[in-house]
Amino acid sequence: MKNSVRIAIAAAIVAGVFAVRQWRDKPQSPGEAARSSGHYVVPATANAFRFGTLDFSACELEQKHSAATTAAFCAPFEVPENRAEPNGRRIALKLALIRSTEAPDDDFIVFLAGGPGQSAVNAWPQVAASLEPARKRRHVLLLDQRGTGGSNALDCKIGVENPDEVPSLDTALVIERTRACLDELSKKADARYYTTSDAVADLEDLRQALGAPKFDLVGVSYGTRVAQQYLKRHRDGVRSIVLDSPVPNELVLGGEFGRNLDDALKAQFARCTADAECAKAFPEPFAALLRLRDDLQATPRRVSYADPVTYQRHERRLDGYGLAGLVRLYAYTPETAALIPLIVQQALAGNDAPLMGQLDIVMRGVEELVGSGMQLSVMCAEDADRLPAPETPDGSLLGNVLVDMARTQCSVWPRGQRPADFNEPASGDAPVIVLAGEFDPVTPPRYGEQIVKTLSNAKLVVAKGQGHSIMGRGCLPKLVATFMDTLEPSTLDAGCVDRLGPIPHFIDFNGASP
Repeated sequence: MKNSVRIAIAAAIVAGVFAVRQWRDKPQSPGEAARSSGHYVVPATANAFRFGTLDFSACELEQKHSAATTAAFCAPFEVPENRAEPNGRRIALKLALIRSTEAPDDDFIVFLAGGPGQSAVNAWPQVAASLEPARKRRHVLLLDQRGTGGSNALDCKIGVENPDEVPSLDTALVIERTRACLDELSKKADARYYTTSDAVADLEDLRQALGAPKFDLVGVSYGTRVAQQYLKRHRDGVRSIVLDSPVPNELVLGGEFGRNLDDALKAQFARCTADAECAKAFPEPFAALLRLRDDLQATPRRVSYADPVTYQRHERRLDGYGLAGLVRLYAYTPETAALIPLIVQQALAGNDAPLMGQLDIVMRGVEELVGSGMQLSVMCAEDADRLPAPETPDGSLLGNVLVDMARTQCSVWPRGQRPADFNEPASGDAPVIVLAGEFDPVTPPRYGEQIVKTLSNAKLVVAKGQGHSIMGRGCLPKLVATFMDTLEPSTLDAGCVDRLGPIPHFIDFNGASP
């Protein structure tokens, strides 16, 4: 961790062929619409080509934590930071195209990353397999949202004396560090213009630059907000939408994180209680978790542990805030959620190494979100004024941590504009499938139920036993591809998803009970 703002947020965790699109005039059935006239073909031996007004050339995308790279095609793409001042500062956005594996149709998959703050380019290695079947007939566009990755990232580099020392969430300290972050970023950006609405305008500019093709939007978590806002503004640019772990337009980001985490943990622990061996090993897992949280908040510990990947020794401070953040990340996937009762039991007995040993693994994928000024630009413009009144809930693991943090930081951070209809639900007849995990600690299935109510051509698929971001699980990659090919969510057979299920809780480090 580089700065206290980053640490505080972490603890709270929280596209050589010239192409112009030619549309058919006659009405098309979904099956016909899925076929292409082949304008967006990339020759197998091409090192460079043009789509619309964009010149693409071969490039290699680096992968974090790996020496491997991903072959792609990149194109320069710029937008004005403030569209009211087109002659003012311009932002270079990182744009990459992953070529289809077979003859492509004319629609493009556009992957919209989560966060807010995650880079679509950096996240591609983790989602590539999920979109592999759909990529057979369409190219994938990766556009780093302004303020992320290679698009003028709003990352703070304010140091602390001891980066391994997690500071308390002291209001004065948080304000001081937030101001320092803003001062640093102000040298290259106006934080008011890094909102979801700005990103939606960038995405439409990209579509027009390509020659106005149709987009198959694939949003994950926060990316589903971007997808729904794009649908509201540019219905003519949407061919289909996949919403994985969605957030409704009406939702206040951060406002329900505490409740959602508690609900997900209790639902998972109920499975343990219903199993004789698990119940014997962990009689009251949620109560034990709260007891550990209280112990660590009263007496933080210095924990020495071995990195499970590099085997290097680390020593870090662990307190109640850190525990809540770690458990929240553990709850994202069934594999790590299955470990929670056991590692809590071990920590109560004085063995913190199992809990901390997974730290670097569970943090991967959310690294870009800690210390992200773009995250603050989004939340302060779109959610801060609608955050619920502070409460002091009894028996909650996270409690008001995220709400309090957002209020404190947004008291300093400049706020951009939010359209008057921003929080109105998405509507219309665009083909949409909504994917939700039964035990998602961030975006529970009820959010998906809320979204499909106002979409006339949408289908909700709930994956039993799964957590957050489920598109790559089981048969879902093939299901997504079938949906994009047919554009018929109502007839989509999602029966294969029912074969997914939870992973039994580990009784000890050998695994679950027989």
